[in-house]
Formats: sequence, structure tokens, C-alpha cells
Amino acid sequence: MRKLIATVAGATLALSMAACGSGSNDSAGDGGGDKGTIGVAMPTKSSERWIADGNNIKKQLEDAGYKVDLQYAEDDIPTQVSQVENMVTKGEKMLVIAAIDGTALGDVLDTAEASDIPVIAYDRLIRDSDTIDYYATFDNEKVGELQAQSLLDGLATRGKGPYNVELFAGSPDDNNATFFWNGAMKVLQPKIDDGTLKIVSGQTKFQQAATLRWDPATAQKRMEDLLTKSYTSATVDGVLSPYDGLSLGIIAALKSNGYGGAGKKLPIVTGQDSEAQSVKSILAGEQYSTIFKDTRELAKVTVGMVQAIAEGKKPQVNDTTTYDNGKKVVPAYLLTPVPVTKDNVKTALVDTGYYTAADLGM
Repeated sequence: MRKLIATVAGATLALSMAACGSGSNDSAGDGGGDKGTIGVAMPTKSSERWIADGNNIKKQLEDAGYKVDLQYAEDDIPTQVSQVENMVTKGEKMLVIAAIDGTALGDVLDTAEASDIPVIAYDRLIRDSDTIDYYATFDNEKVGELQAQSLLDGLATRGKGPYNVELFAGSPDDNNATFFWNGAMKVLQPKIDDGTLKIVSGQTKFQQAATLRWDPATAQKRMEDLLTKSYTSATVDGVLSPYDGLSLGIIAALKSNGYGGAGKKLPIVTGQDSEAQSVKSILAGEQYSTIFKDTRELAKVTVGMVQAIAEGKKPQVNDTTTYDNGKKVVPAYLLTPVPVTKDNVKTALVDTGYYTAADLGM
């Protein structure tokens, strides 16, 4: 009865919204073959990384014979809910969802289950729902560990500590953010405890460091506030940043406070996603590192899951214990992240074909 009610409610809402649309539709029905339509819900085009994800998965699904309904919700939760509802109402064969808020899709996913539409969580785990069939992502705790280790490696190039460091975290509604944080703190906490690292602001909790929606402007404002309140007589040596967009905002705040000028080096700043602007920043000696997550490989794994499910087979997974979403442990395939500094930009990003040298101004 619950599923029947959900189906009727979802269909009614989706029909009521059909006339006014529900966001950015990049590829509904474009190209592809006759194996059916796969709905792909992405969070935003404001990040270069998600544009690459959408392009890669669309191309690979079309090459495999599917049509693709690719939607971007511009980080607006109701828009993404509406987009997924419309995909369900149209009877699309399968859903691939990179959620804006991992807790906001429960009702619409119940509707998908009632319609026998499989759901794959893409990179971000969808929480509090037992309707998620599989999860394709990177080893997210490892990402945090690599960020923290690159921070320590960079600090070591500046001489002997102790070092003044500030900590940033991702969006609290993104399940990955806590994995990144926990991985990083596994490496950094012992160094905080033994005095090698000093968090001058005292802000060492995830809730204090979290950055809603991964917003660069929010990170820039917080960095400015930290400098004003905690660094009137001290200098920042390093900043743990979990994402390239935040790193750019953090660096902008530091520059506006005189860092990067004569006698005041920019701190060691980490990142993630190897976005072109941040890679250029690394090459320019500003941002120190990023974590490369090859979206081509993530798309390949996801398309493999789609094909296996469509053929009545079990997709390949390599983790069946880590990702408990509050309702079930979701079987997952985890890819390996790669740390990138100025020393290996060419081998990691250019030689692999992810960027051309011209893309990065090399």
C-alpha cells in the first residue's frame, strides 16, 4: 500500500510540474541506441568536475546503446527531487544519481522502487533509503588520508615545525565529506596531539570546519574571519582544504591578507578533483596539491553496473561492508584516488589524456 500511494503521489506531482519544467536538461533523448533511457541526475554545473562527470557518463552510456536524460539541478534540492520524479514518471530504465543532499530523495526513490526502476548512487552515497541498489565512487576515506599526507609533506618542505594549520571540511549534507574528514584526521590528529600541528583558531570539529554546498565564497569568508580573529600575530603555515573550489576561495582570502607577497609565503593548501584552474594554481606555485579522481573511470564502472543490471547479472563490486546508509549496507565499487603536486602533473593528468598540456597552459 505504501508503494502504491507513493507511486500515485509521485506521478501526480510530476505531472503538475511538467508544464513548467524542472531545471537544466542537457541531453534527454539525444543520441544513443534503443536499449532504453537512463536518467542521470547531477548536482550542479558550477563545478568543472560535475560537468566532466556528466559528459563522460553520457558518452559512455550512448556508446553502450542507451539514450540519456542528463539533468543538472544547480545545487537546488527541490529541483533535483522534481527531476528524478519526472524520470520515474517517464518510465526511464534506470537512475544514476549524484545527490545534492543524500537524505532528501527517500520518497521519490520509494516511487522508483514501486516502478521497478533500479537506482545507482553515483559518487555521493544516498542515505536513509533501502532502495539504492549499488554505489560507484572512489575510496573516500583514502582521499582524506592522501590530502592530509600531502599537507604534511608540503609543510616539511618549509622547515621544522611546529606549524600553524587550519582545517576545512566539505558540505555536511554530502556523505563523502565526513569520509574525507575522517580520513584526514586519522593522519593529522596524532600530529595535533604531539604538538607538531597547532590549530590556532581551536576549530577542530567537523561541524566548525564544514562548508555548506562546497561553496568557495563561504570558504573564502571563513578564511578571512580566521585570519582576522586568530592570526593578528601569527602566520598560517598550512590549510587542509577538501576540494579545489574551496582552495581557490581560501587562497583568495590569504592573498587579500598579504600572503604570497614579499616575505610572506602562501601556506601549503590541499585540494581535490584536479580542476583545471587549481592545477594551473599548482603549476604557479600557489595551491600545493590536489587529488585526482578520474571521472572517465568512474563513468566506466557506472556504465558497467547499468549493463549488468539490465542483463539480470550482478555488477562487479569490491566493497560490501563500508557504506551503511542508515537502512542498508550498499554494495560499492571503489576506485583509487591519486595525489597530484607540481612534480607529477604531467604524468598524472597530461600523459593519461585527462588534460592536454595546452589546457593547463604548460
